[in-house]
Amino acid sequence: MIRSLAYAAVFYVLTLLMLVVFSWLLLAPRSWAMAALSWHGRVCTWLLEVICGTRLEVRGRENLPEGACLVVSKHQSTWDTFALIPLLRDPAIVLKEELKWIPLYGWFCVKFEHILVERSRASVSLKKLVADAKLRAAAGREIVIFPEGTRQAPGAAPDYKPGYVALYEALQVPCVPVALNSGLFWPRRKLMRYPGTIVVEFLEPIAPGVPRATFRRMVEERIEGACSRLIDEAVASAQPPPYILDLKQDQKGNI
Repeated sequence: MIRSLAYAAVFYVLTLLMLVVFSWLLLAPRSWAMAALSWHGRVCTWLLEVICGTRLEVRGRENLPEGACLVVSKHQSTWDTFALIPLLRDPAIVLKEELKWIPLYGWFCVKFEHILVERSRASVSLKKLVADAKLRAAAGREIVIFPEGTRQAPGAAPDYKPGYVALYEALQVPCVPVALNSGLFWPRRKLMRYPGTIVVEFLEPIAPGVPRATFRRMVEERIEGACSRLIDEAVASAQPPPYILDLKQDQKGNI
């Protein structure tokens, strides 16, 4: 708990300081701002290992194409929102539009040219999502989307929204599914940070042109299958995270 509290304090203070100290980047080239964003992700990932003993392992980097692609990632933790950024060249992340009204943070989301979506207007939002994503892909950027729209606990039933399918059909670029186990070590809505190894795995890319139903099945099966494997690996490790052991015990008690 002490280590978790220490990391939380350092993480939020560092993030706030960066937003203030580097606010001048709002007037600089976007590439400078993106470099600072990537640096923030690397530093916060490093601090998590130093303070809490939570390491990072990346698998399947060779599956990322050199040009534009669609990255469809599992979302289990706040960790995903900053730690994935340094692993990519120039990501444009699909986010909810209301974030842009947060002082400094939201302004930087606009500066980064992320893709901001108003979720309350489904049909209009989908058209804007596709249009903005086409512009970012034309610039050679990775389009990153968390298809479930919000963080899901490890092992929870998947709830994939159709937006990523629309992007796949419209962009005509390779799709790289991403599996991870971050929620085991940085659980959603909890302060605790557990020691161990967060694994991010870039899975085999899916070429453009696959029929809609087949594509959706391939993405969900690959991500969910790989995430289940990563959970099993963590449970079988020399230092299993208490979070997943408690979860499995609860599941057994409910049977």
